[in-house]
Amino acid sequence: MKRFVPMVAIDVATKQEAIALFDKLMVDPQPIVKIGMELYYGLGQVIVCEAKKRGFKVFLDLKLYDIPNTVHRAMAAIGRLGIDFTTIHAAGGSEMMIAGLAGLEEGAKEVGVAPAKLLAITQLTSIDEQILHEQQHVDLSLIESVQNYAQLAERVGLAGVVCSAHEIKAIRKVTGDDFLCVTPGIRPVHALKDDQKRVVTPVQARIDGSNAIVVGRPITQSVDPVAAYQKIQKAFLNEEEEK
Repeated sequence: MKRFVPMVAIDVATKQEAIALFDKLMVDPQPIVKIGMELYYGLGQVIVCEAKKRGFKVFLDLKLYDIPNTVHRAMAAIGRLGIDFTTIHAAGGSEMMIAGLAGLEEGAKEVGVAPAKLLAITQLTSIDEQILHEQQHVDLSLIESVQNYAQLAERVGLAGVVCSAHEIKAIRKVTGDDFLCVTPGIRPVHALKDDQKRVVTPVQARIDGSNAIVVGRPITQSVDPVAAYQKIQKAFLNEEEEK
């Protein structure tokens, strides 16, 4: 199974904080850095450039969700950045995801780079059964909803999904072997859950079959981010057991 080094969520407010984390995390092997909405909306393409010039692979997590034409044009702009992973909401439907994938590939081709792997957002790890039924008025179970979105994403050609590690086995039942499961909501043993509801440890994510894990605060808010990253990386890649 293809397994990537951990993705570190650089969820900070300023360029100075982000660059400080980039500089600290220039270790071997380098993590993949995840740049989300807070940082990208505040700083724009410059923060992607800062990460790329330090040699990082970039997961630009903007979770696009709009009409197909708008998503196509936005994804073309993302494709021109030369990033490695990006996201789109499966809830937008097949036409929107197809348009997004086409835009991503067109943008990458314009600048002569490989297109990013496009991942579908299934259900956020802050969503539980109660929210799904009482607020979203979805009749399916959480697992059924995630399976449905995963099948839809695979059918239109996306590389994989972002999902809770609790859902990997269910997704594997309805998708192919090469379909990626990227899992946020990762917390080492004894770490706080914060606002995540469906969490697992790095070791459990590996056992469950995650291709890549996304970790933020347990690394970025650690006293020693490098040591925290290296411990999580070794646990996930099966180099040492988590204690």
